[in-house]
Amino acid sequence: MSFEVKIPLFEGPFDLLLFFIERDELDIYDIPISQITNNFLEYLKELEKMNIEVASEFILVAAKLMRIKAKMLLPRPQLDEEGNEIDPREELVKHLLEYKKYKSVLQELASMESDMLQKQKRGNVLKELKKLSETVNVESELQDLDLYKLLKVYQRVLLRYKIESEKPVHQVVQYPFTIEEQKDFILNKVHEKRKLSFTQIIEYNHERIAVIYNFLAILELLQLNQITISIGEGYNNFWIERLEKELVD
Repeated sequence: MSFEVKIPLFEGPFDLLLFFIERDELDIYDIPISQITNNFLEYLKELEKMNIEVASEFILVAAKLMRIKAKMLLPRPQLDEEGNEIDPREELVKHLLEYKKYKSVLQELASMESDMLQKQKRGNVLKELKKLSETVNVESELQDLDLYKLLKVYQRVLLRYKIESEKPVHQVVQYPFTIEEQKDFILNKVHEKRKLSFTQIIEYNHERIAVIYNFLAILELLQLNQITISIGEGYNNFWIERLEKELVD
């Protein structure tokens, strides 16, 4: 017996985030960032399993969610000029509220546009465009062409090409790491050696992104009370050990 698994496709990353919030009845002003990040990443993994190309905007939002998650794990919160604590989720909530407001009126605007285009009055865009296309005399237009007009058109095309070619290009790279995988990796190493330093973890993979993922995984394990750390290796280094309750288990 075979089972077919179907997952919904969403128009954009904020559409997906709103779906999770409404499905789980979450407070949009107090989003459990760890839960919604895991849901978001699981959705992307399912798309990859189905060989569906993941849009760069989804990967970009996933990176932002992980960045917010990392900020919330850090023991020292950011403060504004008045000394008030800055919630790392503030910008995300703002974008979600704006998108939700836009989405609520989108269907109504589309319906109004459809109604207006079907009216048989002056200003019917579809009817006027069809009428113009039927009456245009291409041969008469070609007879009125001169060198000056051709040069002006050529100049506009060059300008448009220059503007398009100078637009910045953003390339989003999806790294072959996840927080969950690095947590398992660190726990396995700690269970093998009982105690190891952060520099030893770095030796397994010297890539900058791997070091970042390992550090974030350590912060999560600390929060879950699965490991403990002790200073004594100098700057930028520390010992990682299992907690006593982990040893008893």
